[in-house]
Formats: sequence, structure tokens, C-alpha cells
Amino acid sequence: MEKEEAEAEVEMWKYIFGFVEMAVVKCAIELGIADVIESHSGPITLSSLSSSLGCSPSGLYRIMRFLVNRRLFKEVATSQGDTGYQQTPLSRRLMTRSENGMAALLLLESSPVMLAPWHGLSARLLGKGNATFDAAHGQDVWGYAASHPAHSKLINDAMACDARMAVSAIVNGCPEVFDGVSTLVDVGGGDGTALRTLIKARPLIRGINFDLPHVVSSAPKCNGVEYASGDMFDTVPKADAAFLMWVLHDWGDEECIQILEKCRQAIPGDKGKVIIVEAVIQENEKEGDHNNLKDVG
Repeated sequence: MEKEEAEAEVEMWKYIFGFVEMAVVKCAIELGIADVIESHSGPITLSSLSSSLGCSPSGLYRIMRFLVNRRLFKEVATSQGDTGYQQTPLSRRLMTRSENGMAALLLLESSPVMLAPWHGLSARLLGKGNATFDAAHGQDVWGYAASHPAHSKLINDAMACDARMAVSAIVNGCPEVFDGVSTLVDVGGGDGTALRTLIKARPLIRGINFDLPHVVSSAPKCNGVEYASGDMFDTVPKADAAFLMWVLHDWGDEECIQILEKCRQAIPGDKGKVIIVEAVIQENEKEGDHNNLKDVG
């Protein structure tokens, strides 16, 4: 019993300081540690790394020790026999200039705007307020983004990051879903990254990127992709297929039905498709299954 109590105390300290991991990884992204190490030929010493970053060697040493312990970087010997730092598959995900980078996702989710609603989770469960984001900021996430360009950019960058990974997996894993599709409308397509990735693999498809006006107005232009602005609760542009990636989970059942009805009206009655990409929540949660984390709030 004493052993179990001691183990429980140790485990609880992990929760007490659970925020530290996210904060340190965010620090690594903001400093550009992974980008500097990647650009260096071979392992880089603490002295060289701190000089490149323009930060304190002693403070950086503690950050790197923390990250090495969690396999985000690894320590190796340099050609001169000094201790140096080297990339790992995990640390490459922190790069800001990488097709497989996930830095934008962490920067969004660790932002004060996105963290604030979590402090209202208990009130939400007790029925003492609106949805947690609405309660924290006075409007929903999309309304907030429309009036706060910096946060809108965080969202668009994170969605683009996710889209690159997800669409590549879809195209390679189940390409048949796009058979017979000449035109495809990406409903809530953000800055168009998903469509640009798709059309690169399936150049015969003409894409329509559909999102709110403030989103598509800043989207980069691309051959094969046209942009349409509007509200998916009002209408969806006509196409052979409607593509919904990470959209429906943001809404309740009634809103989802409305969105799907608009998609049904937009596609041909005989051969139209609605392609839905969403996380699947398992009833029996397994350790390390991050999809369950997305369903908590």
C-alpha cells in the first residue's frame, strides 16, 4: 500500500507540471532550434547553438537537457570530441520550414486564446455557461478569428499543416474515393492547402476552395484551384464531390445535418459524393490514442 501511495504521488507531480512539456516545446519552436540544427552540417555544440540563436547558454542547456530526455533531440559526439545536438524524427516535426512539420499546430493550441477556454471546462459541464470558447472570448472561434487577424493566421497555418499530412495519407491510402470526380469543392478549405496537395496528385480534378471571406481573401493563388467565399450554412458551390475535412466535429448534430444538406444540394443526384475526413473515437480508449484528446472539450 505504501508503494502504491508513493507511486501515486510521483504520478500526480506529472499532472501538476504537465503544462511544462508544451511550454518548453513551444519555446523550442519559437527559438527555431530544430531549424538551426537542421541547417548545421553535423552535430552542433551548445556554444554554437546558443550563438546562432542569440540566447543564454545556461538557459539553453536546461532546455536542451529537457528535450533530449524526451527524445526530441539527441546528444552525440562532434568530430572534435565535444558534446553536440542532433535531430531526431520528433525534432524534425518542430521545423517551421518543413512539409512534415507540425509546429503550426502546437503554436495554435498553446496560444493564450486557445488555452483560456480550458479553464472553463468545469463550468461548461455544470451547465453554467456557453461553449467554453464563447464563454472565454464572447464569440465562437470563427467569429473571433474574423476580427483578430493574428489568430486567424495561426488557425490557417495549423489547418494547412494538418491538411498536408492528411491529404497525402488519403491520396496514397484510398485514392479510389476520387475516381470519377472532375470538380471538387473543399468546404471549409482554409487557405487551400488541402486542394493544392490533392491537385498535385490528381491534376485532372478542378478544385473549388470554399470558406469564409476573411479566410479566402488571403489564400495564395494556385493553378487548378478557384476560390469562393460564403457560409456553408447558406449554400455550397456546385461540384461533383464535396470534401469535408475536420469540419463536422466543430458542430452539434443539428448543425452537421444542415451542412450535409447543403452539400447534398451541391452535388449531382446520381453520382455525387460527399467525402468526410474525421477522427474516429474508439469506445475502448488505448494508451497513446490522441483522438480521444480531441473529444474532451
